[in-house]
Amino acid sequence: MTAAPVAVPARGRLSAAVARVWSGVLAVWGVVTGLAPHVLHHVGPLAGAALLAGATGTALFAAIGFLAAIPLLLRLHRRFATWKAPAIALAVFVAMFSLSTFLIGSAITGGSDNPNLEQPGGHLGHHPK
Repeated sequence: MTAAPVAVPARGRLSAAVARVWSGVLAVWGVVTGLAPHVLHHVGPLAGAALLAGATGTALFAAIGFLAAIPLLLRLHRRFATWKAPAIALAVFVAMFSLSTFLIGSAITGGSDNPNLEQPGGHLGHHPK
């Protein structure tokens, strides 16, 4: 006795296609957010220092971090059916970003407002001519 083939409704195929497209969108988002730090250092010493130094750069990277965290926050909201979990995650993000920016960043730069515009030794070695 063999079982008759079961027809997959069109709705099931549509949701599978939507899931594949969404997976592709997430993959592209992961690539963009992964490459952004490396690409941003190519802005140029003067333009990069003017854009990324001080309060402007801090606000820019805080906004980028928040935008990158939105899918996670929405997933937490769906999973726990409350805004408490995303609020806690956002509070942890703010705390870690503040620690990194104000304590660790200041310790690395020596608290100087003047950015170092010199390229580190061997930096140009990974760039094709």
